[in-house]
Amino acid sequence: MEYYKIKIVFALSLLAIVNVLPQPLITKNQNSGFKFIKGVDISTLKQIEDNNGVFKENNILRDPIQIFKSHGINYIRLKLWHTPVNGYNNLANVLAVAQNVKNLGLKFLLDIHFSDTWADPGHQTKPVNWNSLPFQSLKDSVYSYTKNVITTFKKNGALPDIVQIGNEISCGMLWNDGNVCGNFNTQAQWSKFAALLNEGIRGVKESLQSYDSIKIMIHIDKGGDVNDSQWFFNKLNSYGVDFDIIGLSYYPWWQGTLTDLQNNLSNLILRYNKEIIIVETAYPWTLSWNDNTNNIVGNTDQLLPNYPASADGQKKFLLDLMNVVDNLPNDKGLGIFYWEPEWISTQTFGSPWENLALFDFNGNLLSSISAFDSIATNVNDSENTIQQFCLYQNYPNPFNPITKISWQAQVSGWQTLIIYDMLGNEIVTLVNEYRTAGNYEFDFNLRQNSSLKLASGIYYYQLKVGIYTKTKKMILLK
Repeated sequence: MEYYKIKIVFALSLLAIVNVLPQPLITKNQNSGFKFIKGVDISTLKQIEDNNGVFKENNILRDPIQIFKSHGINYIRLKLWHTPVNGYNNLANVLAVAQNVKNLGLKFLLDIHFSDTWADPGHQTKPVNWNSLPFQSLKDSVYSYTKNVITTFKKNGALPDIVQIGNEISCGMLWNDGNVCGNFNTQAQWSKFAALLNEGIRGVKESLQSYDSIKIMIHIDKGGDVNDSQWFFNKLNSYGVDFDIIGLSYYPWWQGTLTDLQNNLSNLILRYNKEIIIVETAYPWTLSWNDNTNNIVGNTDQLLPNYPASADGQKKFLLDLMNVVDNLPNDKGLGIFYWEPEWISTQTFGSPWENLALFDFNGNLLSSISAFDSIATNVNDSENTIQQFCLYQNYPNPFNPITKISWQAQVSGWQTLIIYDMLGNEIVTLVNEYRTAGNYEFDFNLRQNSSLKLASGIYYYQLKVGIYTKTKKMILLK
């Protein structure tokens, strides 16, 4: 009898001090303190402005970069071509824009295409100056060119924060030497492709001092494609390519639904433990035309269900996309870049992207820009705010050896349930997977977790559903 009295007194004592004990060292720590990237690619801006394109907000002329900055954009992406025929996107022009970007306090992603023109899954054409080079000389050229580019940016106060080695290189780059698709999907070709990538990465790193910091991105186009993405990065990893960030393009008319995207991103993170950025995306605000240039998106069957071709639909797409990225496992989703939001049409320069821009046909800023306005790391909108997010008290409490943990979530998302000790040390992860909205429960059973040697005391269980986090205390009483 005395034994049970001791147990009761001990339990009451623990319950009495729960409210005065310091909280465990558990914080949401979204993206490890990293400010969520809300970026735009404005690589065509100079050409548009040279063709008399103008940009307005509320019918007042404004510098488009200033417009973007004032609406929460914190990163600019610029593509670099080796020796473009028309001169745009060459080193001098990209450097000038990059200096302006840095002077405005924005960060800068440099997208090196290793081509004189567009490089994408269907085109990875070598620069003309490199066409006849033997492979060893081609590797040397990739290294020296990349090193010179980064050194030039650094000397001129415009060092990139992120550098892409190639653009949408799902089938390799610098064809045919670096082609890895179709008949070129061989061990020898992958070895050559990896060697070219490694020379570009070496060129970046050897242009830096110890106090400089640049993250390396590898970019493919497979936003919602789990199988192809996994195939590519499995191959790349097997050849020892060292990089920091996975970059993906996500255009719904080519690369699936937001659910497809979320599944692929989560799979990539759990397999490769890499940070991820959606480095290209867009959505139409209309299906109408303003010029004689064929628009890439013009049919309703290219739209996602429940996302109309309107400014509101464009905004909803952006908000939901940012929430997908911001809620990825292990805080690895760094952010998104909207591709060419400034590519409006002018009388002398057509645009296949005019209905995907963030400006209307008269150059006026669209209301969809408000999707970027939040300055917080977490991306929220009243339409997406959870209506009821409940983590219930475990039962029984105190417990030994079994207790039930229950919760309710009215939005779908990645769910994580973790047990911590008093110091905030992780004891065990009970749930870590994507789940639909609903009611859930989990029986925490120490008999089934025989490897856990837990002493009597206070523990914490923390639930994360998307961007929402709750923590409660429980008592183990042996």
